[in-house]
Amino acid sequence: MTEESRFRLVPMKPRDPGESGRAASTLELFFDLVFVVAVSIAAVQLHHALTEGYVGSGVVNYAIVFFGIWWAWMNFTWFATSFDTDDWLYRVLTIVQMGGVLVLASGIKPAFEDHDFSVLIIAYVVMRLALVAQWLRASRSAGPTRRATLTYAVGITAVQVLWLAALLLPERLFPVALVILIAAELAVPIVAERRGTTPWHPHHITERYGLFTLILLGESLLGSANAIIEALDRAEALAPLISIAALTLIATAALWWIYFWAPHHSAIDGLSRSLAYGYGHYFIFAAAGAFSAGIEVEIDVLTGHSALHHPWASLAYTIPLAVFILGIWALAIRPHGDRIVNAVVPAAGLLVLVDPLIPVPFALTTVILVATVAVLVWRRPVSIGD
Repeated sequence: MTEESRFRLVPMKPRDPGESGRAASTLELFFDLVFVVAVSIAAVQLHHALTEGYVGSGVVNYAIVFFGIWWAWMNFTWFATSFDTDDWLYRVLTIVQMGGVLVLASGIKPAFEDHDFSVLIIAYVVMRLALVAQWLRASRSAGPTRRATLTYAVGITAVQVLWLAALLLPERLFPVALVILIAAELAVPIVAERRGTTPWHPHHITERYGLFTLILLGESLLGSANAIIEALDRAEALAPLISIAALTLIATAALWWIYFWAPHHSAIDGLSRSLAYGYGHYFIFAAAGAFSAGIEVEIDVLTGHSALHHPWASLAYTIPLAVFILGIWALAIRPHGDRIVNAVVPAAGLLVLVDPLIPVPFALTTVILVATVAVLVWRRPVSIGD
């Protein structure tokens, strides 16, 4: 039986990275769903910014907002793989983080429309400080990883103080502070893990990343459904909208196929590769969220509700597709692909950018993605060491 204290708390000892049958918990799945609320709102705001022609500011704001969402999600995920106890205090602190996510989601619209990041930053700090409490609790029973847990706690706390201080800066200095603080956030795990590596479970981590990818791809399917809904109300654009709906489904399925082709767990077999895998997924996740916004932009163009026009509007979905494909190729497919796979997949990521140059939106991209999947069906992943 699991050892418990008189307060019904389980000692937060490092978990076995080779534990058999380790899978995502129901709390982790619940946690993901709350984050998807924030991702969905960010994608909607990106869609509105692009449709209204505010491309530069829309993309920058989306990148900043998505960093906060992704970073909070990723830090919890890596903590959970090492120290999850699933007792009542662990659950309560996790739910506090979820509450912070919901408040953060309410601050996304002001960030896009008024460049007001105050609500977003305060909610982000609440999430991060709840995780600090988890790190401090873990430090009591962390053994050889104690230095790492304390470094996480101290480092995260220091950066959160700076985030709050940044709210007091003049508006012209805030962008500079933003870049510095994001860099500081990224540096904390690098410093902490070099002081005593925490034990992560490769299969558990990659399952968590895969599940979050599935949820994000679900946002794209929502774009497909919206195309059908719009088509039912607009007979004059019926054929193009139905085509967009069908092609979106095919493209989303192809992204799923490409993402899960290679075994991911071997991509995090050391600190440097684990950091690359974890940090690199920012671009994959952000691209998956932006893809749904791009589909909505294309629908607006077809129905005459967008300030953008072809071919520029098509870049709203082709760029996210290219980033997603090239990102997953670099992080997971490349080590397991033979010469054919490692030529076809990155080429596909680049070729989808040609789509805006043709008169039939999305058609060429779909053909490229289907052909890529066909190659992946033909070629099997190569085991590491073969």
